[in-house]
Amino acid sequence: RNTPRHLFVDEALASRAYEDTALPIGYNQTISQPYVVAAMTDLVLRGNPRRVLEIGTGSGYQAAVLAPLVEKLYTVERIEPLARQARQRFRKLGLRNIRASHSDGIEGLPEFAPYDAIITTAATEEIPPALLEQLSPDGGRLVIPLGGPHYQTLTLVTRQGDTYEHGDLDPVIFVPLLRGCV
Repeated sequence: RNTPRHLFVDEALASRAYEDTALPIGYNQTISQPYVVAAMTDLVLRGNPRRVLEIGTGSGYQAAVLAPLVEKLYTVERIEPLARQARQRFRKLGLRNIRASHSDGIEGLPEFAPYDAIITTAATEEIPPALLEQLSPDGGRLVIPLGGPHYQTLTLVTRQGDTYEHGDLDPVIFVPLLRGCV
């Protein structure tokens, strides 16, 4: 409720910003529907994380929702214009605990690991090993959509030491997690 979603969509779509639907943000990417953002945020926050990594900044909406609820948020976007726009939105909203990077999300952000939680806002068929390695071994949580282009499941992975527990949650559809930067 405290995050103005209309600031994260194109002006032409501002009248639809509060509909419970995904909307295009350009570059073949979308802003997730509010229900999914809320559900993923809830999963991340259940572990009371201080340091969170988001893979797939997109418009910056998910990061803006999470930032007031955690101590430090790192976010990675592979599409440079989206990363730049998100940084501008974060500044405009006074969100000073976000560190936004333009880099390959599949690699995570190892220089600031370990993370109490990692949230991935793009789908992949297999969990990138780098993300598992960057989770805190003391209950680190990964929220990630797993599957192909037509069927995905929101999955929660919890790390305890060298053990990773997987739990499938709801069916979802996300844009694919892609390698490389543009």
